[in-house]
Amino acid sequence: MRLAFFLLFILSHPLMAQTTNGAAASKKEKKIALVPMPVLAANPTTGFMFGVAPGATWVTGDTATTSMSSFLGGFIYTTKKQLFTSIRGSAFLENDRWVLTTDVRFNINSQPTYGLSTQPDKFNRTLVASSERVSDGLRNGPPASEMLGFHHLRLHQVVLKRHRESRFFYGLGYHLDVMTSLDDKQLDLVSVPQALTFHYQYQQQKNLPVDGYALSGLSLNASLDSRDNVANPYAGRLASVMFRVNPRWAGSTASSTHLWVEYRDYLPLTKTRPRNLIAFWAYGSFVTSGHMPYMLLPATGWDFYSRSARPYTQGRFRGEDLIYTEAEWRFPLQQQKENLGAVVFVNMTSASSRTEHVSLFRYGQLGYGAGLRYMIDKKSRVNLGADYGRGANGASGFFLNLNEYF
Repeated sequence: MRLAFFLLFILSHPLMAQTTNGAAASKKEKKIALVPMPVLAANPTTGFMFGVAPGATWVTGDTATTSMSSFLGGFIYTTKKQLFTSIRGSAFLENDRWVLTTDVRFNINSQPTYGLSTQPDKFNRTLVASSERVSDGLRNGPPASEMLGFHHLRLHQVVLKRHRESRFFYGLGYHLDVMTSLDDKQLDLVSVPQALTFHYQYQQQKNLPVDGYALSGLSLNASLDSRDNVANPYAGRLASVMFRVNPRWAGSTASSTHLWVEYRDYLPLTKTRPRNLIAFWAYGSFVTSGHMPYMLLPATGWDFYSRSARPYTQGRFRGEDLIYTEAEWRFPLQQQKENLGAVVFVNMTSASSRTEHVSLFRYGQLGYGAGLRYMIDKKSRVNLGADYGRGANGASGFFLNLNEYF
């Protein structure tokens, strides 16, 4: 806790770079706010995480008609020899005529591959056979022998055009995900009986390779975005849909289509303190045709900013269909000032396994927790957050982050 408050102190004055243009400076002032945030976090699958995750915000036009652009970077290493690098964010061009959304990642990662769906009797199993030793991975961290190692390259770019003067946007995107160097350490085809992982079983059932694969395709996108601030909304809502087509001719290992739908809403509780609000987030991710490789199936923690399903680790719940919901109460801790705040959250995930006839909504898994917020830039509302969450079977995690989770 001392470390968290120390970070809050040293980050309370973000670096600023600005240029002005005479009398029009008040409206068309081009200012880039940079926050060189260090990362200190821990969870059972990654161990201790450390690195940097800088954030940048700016406005490209008149502040009255142009939304704030926001990007987050990342260069993070873990004590389990994992590397996470990323550049993610949305740029609003002048008068919000165009929006450019970018997601670039290269990760050297490893995760245990639990079974598909949120079915409780497979909650902590990493092998197909029912007689296997059940891992205590959520409590003490999975041993190295249960991890699936992989390299992941992601290049996603979406270009949206604003429809006249409305807040409706539509456009096209290109998406590439490549998984290489897959090393399924728990898989043993020589032993009697064989030790079969869920990853291996699924790939064999779908006639897909086990050592590497890719998804490459185009998407149709539409969104209705009335949020008053993308980094820390006080009001408004976001509704979006993306339909992605991943054909073989574009480089996909197997042809498939995928549907993503998302909704966020922000409901102020008092008129005098807009920071006191209920925030709601829900999304659905569905394989609508064909077969997607196991590690690229819908999964928690694979959303745009990798923030779903606190306190579980990335990919903890996976299925051909996945629904995620979260509600968060955000409120100030000071009577007059807006610097300090806090949040209380609860979320639920439900995932299916079509092969095993486990339907969506048949089972769900909860997560919950609380956190502190410190507003380091009142104009852009950029927050530094420290959260702690808990879930089923002793799952827990501590996280430092920039901006609100959604």
